[in-house]
Amino acid sequence: MAGNKNLAEDPYERLANAIILQAVSDYRVALKKIKANPRNKDAIDEALQIEKFFRSGWYGVLTCVDGEYLIKRLQEEIRQSSTIRGRNYKTKSEVEYEQTSTGG
Repeated sequence: MAGNKNLAEDPYERLANAIILQAVSDYRVALKKIKANPRNKDAIDEALQIEKFFRSGWYGVLTCVDGEYLIKRLQEEIRQSSTIRGRNYKTKSEVEYEQTSTGG
């Protein structure tokens, strides 16, 4: 039945989803680079360009997910992440806990 075509099977919908997912992936990478080196101008520029995309009309055509919401969620995800470039880093509270529990 042509009228009951599943939206997930729509090639335009799949393309739109792929564009959004790639932007999310690129934004995460840029934010991780900024977290590792807050003065990384290239990563900052990349993040700002992707934020511009998330706020654009074109983004709004591709999805109904609020761009500001997505930006905030991804920033919070990276902020709370203890992994930078595949290395685990302890959060400030983890370090403080270890210092108090070991007497150091």
